[in-house]
Amino acid sequence: MSVPNLSIFFVVDPPKYQDMGCYLAASIRTHFSEDLDLIGYCPAETIADMDPYALAIYKKLNVDIRPIDTAGVFDPPYPHGNKMVAAMQPRRTPYSAFMDSDMLFIGANTSDNIIKSGHVSVAPATSMMWSGQDIWPHIYNACDMPLPEERIWLSRQRRKKLMPYFNAGLIVFPEGPVTDEGETFVDVWMRLAQIIDQVDLIKKRPYLDQMSLPLAIRAAGLDWNILPEEQHYILGGKLRGKPLPDNMDIKMIHYRNMKVLKEVGMLRKAKSMLEQHVGERRFDKIDPEKLLADG
Repeated sequence: MSVPNLSIFFVVDPPKYQDMGCYLAASIRTHFSEDLDLIGYCPAETIADMDPYALAIYKKLNVDIRPIDTAGVFDPPYPHGNKMVAAMQPRRTPYSAFMDSDMLFIGANTSDNIIKSGHVSVAPATSMMWSGQDIWPHIYNACDMPLPEERIWLSRQRRKKLMPYFNAGLIVFPEGPVTDEGETFVDVWMRLAQIIDQVDLIKKRPYLDQMSLPLAIRAAGLDWNILPEEQHYILGGKLRGKPLPDNMDIKMIHYRNMKVLKEVGMLRKAKSMLEQHVGERRFDKIDPEKLLADG
């Protein structure tokens, strides 16, 4: 059997991310016709709390649930860093994509649309209102790296181009060694994040994963491939309450919470995709034993 080209992985920490991950997995199985590895990572200390209905859904959708050891990785603990711990785990595919659990595919897609050789595919951050641009020299100096010359448009803060800053909720990267020292991209990302975490900076939490991401891409000898907004359409914020634009072929939405998803009429679609694969729209209606017995 051939190995898929891409693994898509996400965090399934119960209860919130567990349930969101069920919708995400159903949307992936609906909109990708190719073979993909789906993996849900859960901190070892909470994996026993996962609900039986969720475990049955994940098994039905061929999602491999794996524990991760997050204890002591960051001091103090940094829940946003769980994605980095998950990213460091071994997978069999040549590329992997981390996705926040509060994402939903709503249009047909292929892995070729989000993979680019020699690059890490990312989406611009919404904004950077938590700090001015004067923080970047301190971050790059801490890692003994020069400031990049490139400037980009953030997705919802467009008065002028700013330093490269990406949403850490969608990261598509090559697996395997990428540096002369044998480090993987994720090795570099974790190493630089740990360096920055020791620097006296404002707002390191909860932005450490995002502020270290552009540095890691360049330090790994890769470049960033900025995905079109259709591949990462962020809901909420200044767009709260507005319908999805009808002039865009949106493939995936990043919705943040269920209320926002419902406001744009996509909660019904999420439930319909779940029903398509597991036969029920509501979690409380799912009989785990029956679902697994049905194959």
